[in-house]
Amino acid sequence: MPPRNLVISKIGPESDALLRNLFEHYCHDMSEWFELDTGIDGRYSYDTASVWEKGYDAYLAKVGDSIAGFALIGSGGEWLGDVDAHDVHEFFIMRKFRRRGVGRSMATFLWNEHPGEWLVRVLEANSPALTFWRGEISIYSHGLYREEPHIVTGRPWKFFRFGPNPASPGLSPASR
Repeated sequence: MPPRNLVISKIGPESDALLRNLFEHYCHDMSEWFELDTGIDGRYSYDTASVWEKGYDAYLAKVGDSIAGFALIGSGGEWLGDVDAHDVHEFFIMRKFRRRGVGRSMATFLWNEHPGEWLVRVLEANSPALTFWRGEISIYSHGLYREEPHIVTGRPWKFFRFGPNPASPGLSPASR
């Protein structure tokens, strides 16, 4: 069950400094699976300008006054050739809020906020994320999703695809 005081809100370029700071935590976590390194100043220095230039929708999760995480939502066109599909471009929950329902609530909020076809891409080596997304997508889609293997820059990924309702064409219970 998520905390009662969880608030998820859309943010814009006026929150760029906040998003850039959160990317420091995100990059630190992701450096376990990706070859990310800090600069000589000890920061990852993720360039968040591309978030706004590419037109991603950015969301911030807060529990009370504490920042709990963020997500970026964009078009699935780059990956699927289908510009109508939504893509979870980035998704991050601060460690202290993991396994407390914040991730599930945020994912559900995003899927409800942007009805339609969805794509969630997960590096196979990131087993905690793979377990999280497989479970949440299965619950949300009532088991009607596709799990497709893909190779991206030489590494194995899982692409989860699901639609707005159980009648989505081409989807069957846990097509893995």
